[in-house]
Amino acid sequence: MMSTMSLQAPGTTRSAIRPSKPAVVCSRPRLTSCKVNAVRLPAQKAYLSGTKTISRTLSRSARHRACLSATCSADHPASPAPAAEKKENPLILGVLFMGWYGFNTFFNIYNKQVLKIFPYPVTCTTIQFAVGSVFALMLWTFGLLKKPEFNKDTAKSILPLAGVHTLGNLLTNVSLGRVAVSFTHTIKALEPFFSVLLSAIFLGDSPTVPIVLSLFPIVGGVAMASVTEATFNWGGFLSAMGSNITFQSRNVLSKKFMGKDTKGAVRLDNINLFSIITIMSFFLLAPFTLLVEGVKFTPSAMQAMGITNSSAIMQKTLLAGLCFHAYQQVSYMILQRVSPVTHSVGNCLKRVIVIVASVIVFQNPMSQKNMIGALSPLLC
Repeated sequence: MMSTMSLQAPGTTRSAIRPSKPAVVCSRPRLTSCKVNAVRLPAQKAYLSGTKTISRTLSRSARHRACLSATCSADHPASPAPAAEKKENPLILGVLFMGWYGFNTFFNIYNKQVLKIFPYPVTCTTIQFAVGSVFALMLWTFGLLKKPEFNKDTAKSILPLAGVHTLGNLLTNVSLGRVAVSFTHTIKALEPFFSVLLSAIFLGDSPTVPIVLSLFPIVGGVAMASVTEATFNWGGFLSAMGSNITFQSRNVLSKKFMGKDTKGAVRLDNINLFSIITIMSFFLLAPFTLLVEGVKFTPSAMQAMGITNSSAIMQKTLLAGLCFHAYQQVSYMILQRVSPVTHSVGNCLKRVIVIVASVIVFQNPMSQKNMIGALSPLLC
């Protein structure tokens, strides 16, 4: 400080400028300054302590907002860190969003048409993973997607994500085979509720009051839709709920893995990560399929089940698998161009489109209360 510094002027003696004891040499203004500094020091400590507390609070609140916004994108194994919104070509974004909605809608329609006649959800899920695996290998082979580096440590770190990804998609297909497409997607609108719950349990994130209040219309809408659903059965309902819990557990695992530096593991971009998870999911589910359902996806097996037009079922099953992988890939392409919040809003609108399209295609009976209950969680 300027008041505690002395400058030696030319020609002055050393004894004239040498300070004695601070208590004696300090002039009255300096004594006042020392007192002010003595009072200011604890105030500064208190200020810094309060700043750290506020910083921790804001950081926790930011994690909650990111967690809630990411729940509408639960189909993804991991969410990138929030970034500033890029200025993208609106025409390209429009085409990508149309492709995302279109592929997802056709996947749900083809999948439901197959499961109504061919009631083997484990086999259908395995075929979807197989089609996605072939699609990913073709992208790498022809250089359309950069081939990722992959090693043993990376496989170990991804294996838990592949396991819950497999179970989540299997439970979704079980639900689609038992209840209407619109009802399955209404139940899956509970993803924010399970995201907040599991984050509080496993990550220690306590939800804020606005987040808790925002969950009431979601839970209430799903409850109203369930009570008034004409195709309701407990198998379809519990499978959809299990899918919610599984996908949100996957997101929690993703956050834990992203927060650690796994020794020897290679960092992957989201598209390659999803492709590898798809391949691993196929190898995880294929033995279970043979054990539980056996070989059912053959013309002779279908004819033995009384399915006359087996070629049409096979064609729609393969198309469902292609649409499944395509809408996931396009979804990641969008996520690389927009913020997670924009992506989650688009994902909620996608569910509305799927529900409306499925009601039109399958002519599902929906009362006014059922319609309000189905759409209220998605529009809140």
